[in-house]
Amino acid sequence: MEQLVKSMYDLIVETSTNLPYDVRKAVAAAKAKENAGTRAALSLGTITENIQMADENVSPICQDTGMPTFEIKVPVGVNQIQMKKAIYEAIEQATKDGKLRPNSVDSLTGENSGNNLGGGTPVIHFEQWEEDYIDARLILKGGGCENKNIQYSLPAELEGLGRAGRDLDGIRKCIMHSVYQAQGQGCSAGFIGVGIGGDRSASYLLAKEQLFRTVDDTNQNPDLAKLEDYVMENANKLGIGTMGFGGEATLLGCKIGSMNRLPASFFVSVAYNCWAFRRLGVHLNAETGEITNWLYKDGEKVEFANEEVAATTEKQDVREVVLQAPITEEQIRELRVGDVVIINGMLHTGRDAIHHHLMEHDAPIDLNGQVIYHCGPVMLKDEEGNWHVKAAGPTTSIREEPYQGDIMKKFGIRAVIGKGGMGPKTLKALEEHGGVYLNAIGGAAQYYADCIKEVKGVDLMEFGIPEAMWHLEVEGFAAIVTMDSHGNSLHADVDKSSLEKLAQFAERVY
Repeated sequence: MEQLVKSMYDLIVETSTNLPYDVRKAVAAAKAKENAGTRAALSLGTITENIQMADENVSPICQDTGMPTFEIKVPVGVNQIQMKKAIYEAIEQATKDGKLRPNSVDSLTGENSGNNLGGGTPVIHFEQWEEDYIDARLILKGGGCENKNIQYSLPAELEGLGRAGRDLDGIRKCIMHSVYQAQGQGCSAGFIGVGIGGDRSASYLLAKEQLFRTVDDTNQNPDLAKLEDYVMENANKLGIGTMGFGGEATLLGCKIGSMNRLPASFFVSVAYNCWAFRRLGVHLNAETGEITNWLYKDGEKVEFANEEVAATTEKQDVREVVLQAPITEEQIRELRVGDVVIINGMLHTGRDAIHHHLMEHDAPIDLNGQVIYHCGPVMLKDEEGNWHVKAAGPTTSIREEPYQGDIMKKFGIRAVIGKGGMGPKTLKALEEHGGVYLNAIGGAAQYYADCIKEVKGVDLMEFGIPEAMWHLEVEGFAAIVTMDSHGNSLHADVDKSSLEKLAQFAERVY
């Protein structure tokens, strides 16, 4: 039992902090294709530096360490109850050590368990097989990309593509539409797993299982292999690009599986995964619990140089503006979409619980002229009681769309940092109030944690560590203006242009 707990702990830590080799190759290939000096190139430079930092620091690649999902094959006779207990113990220890963020929240009360254990957490699927060893695989899929999963029931009418029927061509349209609808909110460039058939739940499960396939494998079904190649070639023509900034790299992998269905039902489910594709596996000795082999580590490991972000930034033909709160309306009105903003001074985190709270309550501090950061960091407290940031990338911002504009006006907030952009209600408020939306690079949790020099305090801890309001002193915190106070939105522009490009794929192919 002790050895099994250690093996599961090692799998969890390695999955959270070290990207698999096939994913590294895919990211490196995308970076090589991207045009130098663009926002997408800057994003990919930040991403690759973040991958390297997480590896070297043995810290989470992304602050959203996601829903741990285990797929385990065991020989007949292995005690699955004991394996579950070992996994629970390893999950709790990894959370305590700051390798996982406490992400398990009671759906009715909103209470965070604090240790990533609770009803349905983690997800563990067992299957028996006739081998004499255990095959244990783990995927950590964050909430931002999980929210961009989508399921279609055919026949259907799809925006930009028209009628999708119950055939291979209808499936093709669904997959292309799934890439379009994700935009930058799922931290593109990303990967998709597709499940065809089954009932609603089995279809989604099949889609997620496809994410355990390696990026470079070939589908055994020739029709699906052809479709995977088609999607990879054409999805990148949509121009959505890294983080939804526009560019050449939108999709890094597509894997499709199918199963039988009921005559009355035809489901196509798509599981979207961000570039921080945290998926690893091990073979275990069934008697001792020791790791005998690591999976997804075949071939040469791609290493990324630490100086890449600076080199990319120097090539950028963009305006760079340094800001420090409190920020005036005049300073905000001078910013335009495309400007790179460097924040020095204070940031204050705020996610779903904070925004909901602030609609009906006063803020715990004066937020006039301040910057709100959509972030649920990974935090650790040392023996002296001081908090330290272990990972601190941005959260998907669109969830705060119902609140953001009202809260900015109510408290005088001048800037919001997040990822994926926001909608028309927030854009209108930015114009009326004099505010700006700054897009940080999704998943770059180590890169941004390095910019945080001190934790000045925390409020509303009753919401749990990810949802509390942390007061952070930062230096050199870089983000890109993607929504300004003049009614301009890069996100709306990319959505419009990619929808126009999507329409060219409306004609029947299969």
